Amino acid sequence: MSAALLSAEDLHIGFGGIKAADGVDLSVRAGEHLAIIGPNGAGKTTFLNICTGYLRPWRGRVRFRGHDITNRPPRAITRLGIARAFQIPQLFTELSALDNLLMAAAARQGAWRPWLRLDALPERKAMLALLDLVGITGAAGHVVGELPEGVRKLLDVAVALALQPSLLLMDEPTSGVSSTEKFAIMDVLVRALAERDVTAVFVEHDMEVVTRYADRVAVWNAGRIQADGPPAQVFSDPAVLRDVIGV
Repeated sequence: MSAALLSAEDLHIGFGGIKAADGVDLSVRAGEHLAIIGPNGAGKTTFLNICTGYLRPWRGRVRFRGHDITNRPPRAITRLGIARAFQIPQLFTELSALDNLLMAAAARQGAWRPWLRLDALPERKAMLALLDLVGITGAAGHVVGELPEGVRKLLDVAVALALQPSLLLMDEPTSGVSSTEKFAIMDVLVRALAERDVTAVFVEHDMEVVTRYADRVAVWNAGRIQADGPPAQVFSDPAVLRDVIGV
């Protein structure tokens, strides 16, 4: 079994009297695809926000590669090797797809300046290869605001991969795309992650996606981990079917 790449220990946090994390312990093993599922408001995205430095827990620790990263700022955590893709893609919509990647590459190296000529960056070839990796080479010169949602989802992941992470946290990678697109998008993402040897955690509401692409499922409910295991095991749990799936 692979060692824990990321581990959360006794996490506590709440909002307005609602506990989003109530003593949570959860680990992510190197090389796996972990899906986090649960009702709206259960605390799933809160967990991603804590792990990436956007929220500070009241109590508990987060460790990455054995090092305590609790309360470190997002930029410092990104430099350690944790990247994030959001439910709503966080892109510069007035720039081209390629320029978005070049900005990410410049930021990773600490080379970004307002007067920087993106087309002169030496990473241009590598960023074009990254667009090819996620299957959207044709979008390179297109303004992001004019791209379809599915392409923007893939671009958001490509931007995250441009930061050269070893762990990628994704919030609902198939939200906002049609049912006919979701599997194609996930197929591309899984291939890209394998190509770059990136471990993945993804929050998802689509149980078909979870069943097909997750190695392991953690069920988050009322700030606690209700179940944790392979998809077949988790989805045969009567409490999960009742409380989360609604069966």
